[in-house]
Amino acid sequence: QLQLVESGGGLVQPGGSLTLSCAASGFTLEYYTIAWFRQAPGKEREGISCISANGETINYVESAKGRFATSRDNAKNTVFLQMNNLKPEDTADYVCAVGSLCVPDILASTYDFWGQGTQVTVSS
Repeated sequence: QLQLVESGGGLVQPGGSLTLSCAASGFTLEYYTIAWFRQAPGKEREGISCISANGETINYVESAKGRFATSRDNAKNTVFLQMNNLKPEDTADYVCAVGSLCVPDILASTYDFWGQGTQVTVSS
């Protein structure tokens, strides 16, 4: 069974932090760029970050720079998204996806295989 499983979402107050995990099941992530996307009700899906297979190239959407950090532990077959100083506008379903290149314009159309998502709600 080939799948990506996200975890770590939940309810957090503005200014709080969460760490999301994206774990591969049935295959290894070590050869792939992994990106995080989010989608809120009524809004378009937005690329948040990507990290290349070796971890040397990382890109973020402008709204995430300085607040979010993506990393990977290929030995654990897992990619992470550390989210700090969360804001209500960060509320969304967060999904990880497999691609090839990690480029600054993180487009859903360039990613091939997707997880089911984990909900992040930022509210006071």
